Amino acid sequence: MITCVIDYTIDPAKIDAFEEFARRWIDLVNRHGGTHHGYYLPGEGASDKALALFSFPDLASYERYRMLFGQDPEFIAADAVRDDSSCVIRYERTFMRPLLPSDPQDSR
Repeated sequence: MITCVIDYTIDPAKIDAFEEFARRWIDLVNRHGGTHHGYYLPGEGASDKALALFSFPDLASYERYRMLFGQDPEFIAADAVRDDSSCVIRYERTFMRPLLPSDPQDSR
């Protein structure tokens, strides 16, 4: 499994637009072979940080999903929410592999 962690800097004044953007991507990831673990938004106080986590079974599955960017009308529309509202100031994507309690490699 490969997990994508996206660290967002957002415009706190545009949180509604960011939530709409996030809802669309949760649905798209889940419909195209991934498992979305959710977006984590500011919960208390002023903050411009948000996170998203989603997983794919392997890198090849993720790459098939990524091929839809700029091609699939729903992907384009989801990105348009972000672009038109400027709710995302910047983001950084990192790929990680989870170490889960039931992972057989825990016994190393």
